[in-house]
Amino acid sequence: MAVPPVLPALQRRTLLAVALLGLLLFVWRLGSTGLVDETPPLFAASARAMAETGDWLIPRVNGLPRYDKPPLVYWAMAALYALPGQATWNPLGSWASSLPSALACLGVMLLLARTLLRWPQAERQPALTALSAALAFGLSPLVLLWGRVAVSDALFSALVAGSMLLAWRAIAEPTYPLGPTWVVLGLAVLTKGPVAVLLLGLTLLLFGWSQGDLAGLWRRLRPLPGLAISALVALPWYGAALLVQGEPFWRSFFGYHNLQRFTRVVNNHQAPWWFFLVVLVVASLPASPLLLLGLARGLGRLQLAWRPCAPVAPQRSLRRFAACWLLAVLLFFTVAATKLPSYWLPATPAAALLVALAAQDQLDRAGRWAWRLTLALTAVLAGGFLAAALWVPLIHDPEMPTLAVELLAGRVLPLGGGLYALALLLGLLLTRRGPRTLLTLQLPLVAFVPLVLLPVWNLGDRLRGLPVRQMAALVNRQARPGESLAMVGILKPSLHYYTRRVVTYEGASAFGPINLADRLSTERRAGQRPSSSRQQPTVLVVIDQATAALPHWRGLGAELLGQAGLYRLWRLDRAALERRAQALQRDGWQLEWRDPRPERY
Repeated sequence: MAVPPVLPALQRRTLLAVALLGLLLFVWRLGSTGLVDETPPLFAASARAMAETGDWLIPRVNGLPRYDKPPLVYWAMAALYALPGQATWNPLGSWASSLPSALACLGVMLLLARTLLRWPQAERQPALTALSAALAFGLSPLVLLWGRVAVSDALFSALVAGSMLLAWRAIAEPTYPLGPTWVVLGLAVLTKGPVAVLLLGLTLLLFGWSQGDLAGLWRRLRPLPGLAISALVALPWYGAALLVQGEPFWRSFFGYHNLQRFTRVVNNHQAPWWFFLVVLVVASLPASPLLLLGLARGLGRLQLAWRPCAPVAPQRSLRRFAACWLLAVLLFFTVAATKLPSYWLPATPAAALLVALAAQDQLDRAGRWAWRLTLALTAVLAGGFLAAALWVPLIHDPEMPTLAVELLAGRVLPLGGGLYALALLLGLLLTRRGPRTLLTLQLPLVAFVPLVLLPVWNLGDRLRGLPVRQMAALVNRQARPGESLAMVGILKPSLHYYTRRVVTYEGASAFGPINLADRLSTERRAGQRPSSSRQQPTVLVVIDQATAALPHWRGLGAELLGQAGLYRLWRLDRAALERRAQALQRDGWQLEWRDPRPERY
């Protein structure tokens, strides 16, 4: 028998609480730090270029088209970049570019809570379960990180979650309309590609199989007309991009960023087959034991049969649906050759549901063990933060040489330990009180975000991001008309974003001087024309101190114009650069920048 929905007044109060908590977790002080290298500045610069040039079809960055993702996230960012007064409310660029990610995570929190309020899965304190599910998602370490950066992952995960939960609502309630499921799925395809269709399809296949009713599920959801709706949403852009860009778009987007990422390891993102099992545990800390318990209970007692477990009434099947959703993500990305932690984000809403529903259950023996292990992990995390003086000195980051000293001086890590210790204490006091216990454990961790995470984030930005912004300001003061800009060694796309100039990027190897000399003379891209050393005798070079000490970059007679952090700004005589390139070629080094590269900026 279905449990009646929570009363409307209580629903409104619960959703208001979720909204306020989500704003604190994801929107509070969102634009107070700069863009995080290396990928977010590429998204931000592409979106800003859309708003400024009016070309909303193909994202472009640093004078080149960017085919890695479809345009929906760029459109969302660009709409914010198109607003007036950017220098006042968006001086670092991170507010406009990161807000879509933040609002996407807030939207998932509200969607999870709304689903559990409208279709409670048990009679015990459904409003508290809804609130704890929203926080189980929002407090996931992965969600906290990707929910504040300018990339497409958070928006894609939110749209996948929307299509999943709308599909389940249509299963749970026969009168619920089908159209929204397929529209949202089309938007997900317009955010990151056809993988959204595969994740939803695999989830529904697993769910229908576990319920022993694939035929009934097919009749209810009508996937063929539904996919036609999704195609009407997504395919017009794909067709226009293919018509305008032709083979380069097909080869890069479909060939490299989709097929090749699934079948081959790209960008050295290789990991063992069990990688996502570890991510599964880390992404739900400290409630990972509850997640595993919820997953086991969602699947039920397995048996070797066509229907592997007993069916569940549609309105009470959310736990099983979430288990199938999580398994679909786990199976798909485990099979994929390229593995990244962010690939787990589409599973985090399902994990949050499983955690909250496990906490809602009566505490049997398995439940008591899950709670004890959750509290044990909370104690381990509290001890880790309180013992920061033992492990922080082991951190050695060449881009942030003073990080360890400043972390210990700031005393925020012991504060984080205190918050985890408070969560542990409250959890111990309320161990036998169901969903209230999980919520009580979560609330001190909400305070962890503004009191610990954001100060550490700000410190990292000051040590790692601020020197690049200072270099960008120095470049704009020192640059001569028509003078080219290059960055060698440590490569930061944020230099392009903050200078608003085309930047020629080259690595630290001995290929660098050869490539740079030739690229300045021959490479053509939007915003940069090739020139000879007579036409433009100098080039500005941003170089880090370690690269500057390498033999092939020493002795070029560069003029030092300024420095910030690890970086130096040189004015380099191109004739000297060309002579060094010729000498390196005589030593056997060859030009290699013209070799095909699927990712270039």
